[in-house]
Amino acid sequence: MPRVRKPRPSAFVQDRPSKWQVTRRRVRRAFAPLAAGLVLLAVVGTGAGLVRVFAEGESFRDRLGHATAYFGLRVRDVVIEGRQKTPEGLLRAAIGVGTGDPILSYSVADARARIESIQWVQSATVTRQLPDTIVVKLVERRPFAVWQHDGKFVLIDREGQIVTDSDVGTFASQLPLVVGPGAPAAAAALIDALAAQPDIQARVTAAVRVGERRWNLRLNNGMDVLLPEGADVEALKRLADLQTAHALLDRPLQALDMRLPDRLVYRPQPTTHAADPKDGQPPQARKPT
Repeated sequence: MPRVRKPRPSAFVQDRPSKWQVTRRRVRRAFAPLAAGLVLLAVVGTGAGLVRVFAEGESFRDRLGHATAYFGLRVRDVVIEGRQKTPEGLLRAAIGVGTGDPILSYSVADARARIESIQWVQSATVTRQLPDTIVVKLVERRPFAVWQHDGKFVLIDREGQIVTDSDVGTFASQLPLVVGPGAPAAAAALIDALAAQPDIQARVTAAVRVGERRWNLRLNNGMDVLLPEGADVEALKRLADLQTAHALLDRPLQALDMRLPDRLVYRPQPTTHAADPKDGQPPQARKPT
């Protein structure tokens, strides 16, 4: 008898690939070596580009910067915060970065050191905001007093650091004047002590540092008040009490010496002749114009 073939289960019929699937598999097999070759070519090309850019620059940071710039990490913007008086051109030069420079090879530490060398700048922070921005934040020095020394006028801050030697006249009417060597470092303590005695402060036109140890106050009526060394606060309080009780500062005195703890020594204004400019008196301190 002829052999009867059993029908295949339906599951096997459904698993048989269609002509489209067979064609797609054949195409995939044919193009697989080509795709692998293209991937290999891309890897080799990228590697060659990295080798080229890493060869640029003298340090690893430079090479890293050039390599990452190859992928777009370049400076596009510089944001400056807190600048009011610092000259912008001087600040831009200290920042030292231009549009298109590699951002990762830019040294924020070096930039901060350059920026803080500018007299107006008390402190600075420099940061990167990837992928393309440099942010500079400034804390500027605040003018606290005018310092007269060797015939020149400069602005100083509360710590006695020089702020600037230009445009001093703008601040002359607003800030106290201190004179002589050593005056900047000691000015804050004296000015604070004067602020506690506003009647005395209103009469002071200049404070002259003597021997880098103590102060003479030049008043608006021409009187000099010689303060004791290291006792400014106590002497000014005593002077305020004397002014309240006896109007001492309204009298025609040339000098009032408070250096002795138990007595006052005063010198009247000359009445018969003008003072000789060579008699050893300190020169009249003047405000800058």
